[in-house]
Amino acid sequence: MPEKPVAPEPPGPEAGPATGTAAVTATAVDTDDGAGADRSTVRVLLRLWPYVRPVRTRLFTAAFVAIVASCLSLVIPLVLKWLVDGPVAERDPGGVWLGALYLLLLGIAEAVLFGFRRWLVARPLSWVEARMRSELYGRLQRLPIAFHDRWASGQLLSRGTTDLMLVRMFLAFPLTFLLVNGVTILAGYVLLLAQDWSLGLVLLTPVIPLVVVCSVFEGRYGLVARRAQDQVGDLTTVVEESVLGIRIVKGFGRHRSQATAFRELSGRLRGTELAKARLLAMIWAVITVVPELAIGAALVLGTVQVADGDLSAGTLVAFLSTALALRWPVESIGFLLAMSQEAATATERYFEVMDAEVEPDTATGPADPKADPAPGLAPGGVRFEDVTFRYPDAPEGSPPVLDGVDLHIRPGETLALVGGTGSGKTTLTALVPRLHEASGGRILLDGEDIALMDRERLRSLVSMAFEEPTLFSASVGENVLMGADGAAGEPELRRALGVAQADGFVDRLPKGTATQVGEQGLSLSGGQRQRLALARAVVGRPRFLVLDDPLSALDVHTEARVEAALREVLRETTALVVAHRPSTVMLADRVALLSRGRIAAVGTHQELLRTSEEYAWLMSGEGKSGENGNR
Repeated sequence: MPEKPVAPEPPGPEAGPATGTAAVTATAVDTDDGAGADRSTVRVLLRLWPYVRPVRTRLFTAAFVAIVASCLSLVIPLVLKWLVDGPVAERDPGGVWLGALYLLLLGIAEAVLFGFRRWLVARPLSWVEARMRSELYGRLQRLPIAFHDRWASGQLLSRGTTDLMLVRMFLAFPLTFLLVNGVTILAGYVLLLAQDWSLGLVLLTPVIPLVVVCSVFEGRYGLVARRAQDQVGDLTTVVEESVLGIRIVKGFGRHRSQATAFRELSGRLRGTELAKARLLAMIWAVITVVPELAIGAALVLGTVQVADGDLSAGTLVAFLSTALALRWPVESIGFLLAMSQEAATATERYFEVMDAEVEPDTATGPADPKADPAPGLAPGGVRFEDVTFRYPDAPEGSPPVLDGVDLHIRPGETLALVGGTGSGKTTLTALVPRLHEASGGRILLDGEDIALMDRERLRSLVSMAFEEPTLFSASVGENVLMGADGAAGEPELRRALGVAQADGFVDRLPKGTATQVGEQGLSLSGGQRQRLALARAVVGRPRFLVLDDPLSALDVHTEARVEAALREVLRETTALVVAHRPSTVMLADRVALLSRGRIAAVGTHQELLRTSEEYAWLMSGEGKSGENGNR
């Protein structure tokens, strides 16, 4: 009998949404059930060839070995024919024992060959899966922020786990056995027709109905498989958000609503998996029953022929043994088609990410360090010239977040950026390292257009500290030194911790700078995380420094100490600091007021207090401002 691959547990659907409490949002990547109806399974799976090409020799060898092993099972009926018509009919015990030995040797050879095939494919396919996962991770690092804003993390996570597992399983079993079983069925029918053409024609009658049924099944199963894998991502997202937001869930007592959202998604996934099971049961039943009826008809017809003397008993035994040996290759077609459809869907989902446009590694043109400085402005420092920005997903006709921003930060100067909620401050700072691309205008660093700079070089010049500090599951030292190149060591680390006034609490940690901070750094307080993020921003002595409200989580005493140390750092760099409090503004040489996406005023803190009512109002802390809908 041919090797029977073990059916995998059905992969769950894929993620898409983020959930609130009881409500479940739409998936990050909407999938229309009809979207995949016209896609070619073969064309989709052929996209795997670049990954398979390096290991093709072992895969082709494994397929050849499997074909030989499978065809050995077709030799067994011929041995049975010889046994029945020869030693058994002639009552020759020695011949019977010899025939039994032949059957035993064929069985052992078949088992050894199938075991050898498994050994051939195990290592190369693990390598293919690892390579695909590595390239997917690398791609995610190079995709723009706008891509990550649109996609739920669960959708991306499931593509790197469940989907790649399905691809590996397809390469290990269906890819080989669709070929092996096809060759086996063809060779088997040749033997059947050679043994008795009339009985062979009886067994050929199911071919046309089976082809039609398999074609219908393939299309329907592909749609359900896609829906299931998308729903797995939805479920992954819910679990991930619930774990990361466990403090919010517990703090607001929302565990029941979160459980309801999870049950809703889980129920949808269960329904989809049951739909897959029904389709698989249907195709399996048809593929099993129809050939069995044909075999039954051949048995009756063959028995009549033996009784009439037109057929030998050995030939009938060999014919029926060959037909039974072909049962598994025929019955497995539905299972193999199902796995192939799931693999095609997984491949499609994988390349949805791989086909997304990445940030270019290199500049789009030659940088000109003498690029047209604006009249009256020095060429150095940071300069925004008529900068406009609109988010790609913004509704048509909505005003831009930034609209014609003109601003110059002189070399070595610290400029505070002040504005109401939604005025575009964070967006403006994100344009400097090109986390987002400006929709219009240009930004110059020391006279060089950042759009013409390599991203790696640009981001080596600009260092950032975000309003929401993000730490990784690594040690304190590793988190801080992430902001510097490989040359930074313990002296630079201690200096940065001192600037951020983080050395005190870090030294009190169980292992000092070697202490693991845990996922998202949630084992630390908000102020501690913010100080480590600030240390990370200054550890590499950046040429340009962008700080987005870096002291918001600090108490007034710690804030005063950090500001005193930070002044020394700011003397060595050109800095843009988003500020909401007068104490932070006092770090700056000048202040720019951002209002409704435009620079409304620039001057010193005292000048703007006298000349700008909006600035004075913001610094007074009264009321709310800037509710203009911008991000």
